[in-house]
Amino acid sequence: MFWREQKAAIASFHPLHQALIEHRAFSATYPAAGWHQLITSLHRHAGLVTRGKWALPARTLDVLVPLLHEVCSDLGPDGTLAVLADLRGADAPGKELPSRDLPVRPPIRSVTETWTVDPWLRMRAELRDGSVLEIVVADRRRTRKIAKRNPRGKLKSKRKIKLVQTIKVRRKLPKGDAGRVPSTAPPRWIQVFVREGERRCVLAGAKLDRMPGTPQEQLDRILTVATEPFRWTSVEER
Repeated sequence: MFWREQKAAIASFHPLHQALIEHRAFSATYPAAGWHQLITSLHRHAGLVTRGKWALPARTLDVLVPLLHEVCSDLGPDGTLAVLADLRGADAPGKELPSRDLPVRPPIRSVTETWTVDPWLRMRAELRDGSVLEIVVADRRRTRKIAKRNPRGKLKSKRKIKLVQTIKVRRKLPKGDAGRVPSTAPPRWIQVFVREGERRCVLAGAKLDRMPGTPQEQLDRILTVATEPFRWTSVEER
């Protein structure tokens, strides 16, 4: 049967590819060659698997794969990239925080607030220049259930949902690199902090009140924040 052929194809895929199909998530550390093997396997998916239950999760081919390509291009011969990708979605178990009741005044009877936090991507890369790059992307959803009595005395309820996304990037500069202040300011929606220590760290972050409309917009947002710390090194490399 045709489904048996698809199952046989899945059995030939990279182990992390199989994990994405079965669990919608994986965690692993590889050098660049190992990630390229995964990417090659993922690109085989569409031509061999058509059954919906075995489809790749959203953000795999159009966000995760381009990011793997980009970061792996900066790994040195001994550098590794650690990735935790959780593409189960915000409604997966364990991502909803305990609800709380907010103070109210009449005619509002009650407001219950619930946060869902979905840190769906974490990366840590040892780059060829000796620096360490870390990327964390999380979606946050605030849901408020509001019960209100209208002027006619009837109790009504409604739900308000607010979505935000946070992108945080930290680059630990190479040893001996004192860094510099770039000649132009970062985009207004990106905040940058410099942390002193044995090795200087540059932290770039963004809190976005509008979720990306397309996968390309999502990818562009992450790459824009991720490249900002490179402008704060002694010699611009990008």
